[in-house]
Amino acid sequence: MPLLEIENLTVEFATVNGRFKAVDEVSLTCDRGEILAIVGESGSGKSVSMLALMGLLPWTAKVTADRMSFDGTDLRGLSGRQRRRIVGKNMAMIFQEPMSSLNPCFTVGFQIGEALKVHLGLDRAERRKRTIELLDLVGIPAPEARLKAFPHQLSGGMSQRVMIAMALACKPKLLIADEPTTALDVTIQAQILDLLVDLQREQGMALVLITHDMGVVAETAERVQVQYAGQKVEEQPVAGLFDDPHHPYTAALLAALPERATSRRLPSIPGVVPGQFDRPSGCLFSPRCRYTTERCRERVPHRQGAMAGFALCHYPLVQGRPIGHPAPNRIANAAEEPA
Repeated sequence: MPLLEIENLTVEFATVNGRFKAVDEVSLTCDRGEILAIVGESGSGKSVSMLALMGLLPWTAKVTADRMSFDGTDLRGLSGRQRRRIVGKNMAMIFQEPMSSLNPCFTVGFQIGEALKVHLGLDRAERRKRTIELLDLVGIPAPEARLKAFPHQLSGGMSQRVMIAMALACKPKLLIADEPTTALDVTIQAQILDLLVDLQREQGMALVLITHDMGVVAETAERVQVQYAGQKVEEQPVAGLFDDPHHPYTAALLAALPERATSRRLPSIPGVVPGQFDRPSGCLFSPRCRYTTERCRERVPHRQGAMAGFALCHYPLVQGRPIGHPAPNRIANAAEEPA
């Protein structure tokens, strides 16, 4: 039984112009001790999906799901009080923008200690000892001296290490890292990713890594879920996804990686992610897809099976060729033309 299991999660937000579907029937699972990456560009519903799981969305959000289970507990019917007993203790999250995620009015020691007090009931001396251990664990030098530091006195990398320490305070079974290297220097990004993977292995927890960086996915994850415009469009083990992507969007993302360049100009994906008022009636990727047909524009695609990476596509790719496409040779010839 998976540690985390979500089926057909949908999140809608009330706006002055009607309801906007930010997450559209997304399903995912994560096993104990597994690293799952969720990738996609901005607006794909990656963060919103996990915030819905944590119960951290505003009142304007309408969350529905056929199943939302964590460690055998159905999260859908829990009250706020019941959910708070799980969130922060058994399930924790590292948020984007570490510089703005910490409360500027309280010291580092107080903020980490608060989680220890609420969830574990530790007294002041025990909280201090455990906080020092956590700061040392995440590689902060002179941890005892940092207890009284305020967030504005820390660098971006140091702030992110504090956020990781806070998330690990109660030894969670699941850690969600939402773009953990955003706004950090390149050298610091590598250090933070290495730290997360090392801690995940040492503590045996499951890790859901939200990112738009395919290089990060290749280095850290075991399985990948690709999202586009609020929908899950593909899911594969990492090796399979990089070797043979089955959805045109995934293939386009990988083709844009510099290390995969076949000419001096990197290929790009034309257009933008559809918003509230320009969502196609058929496949949501159809306005940007090089394989689009009338069928794609008019009919919602059905989900393929595991052999095709659960691709949400009328013509899933196999070794770069769209299966069942009415004109595969024409497309193949166009792809071989020099840029």
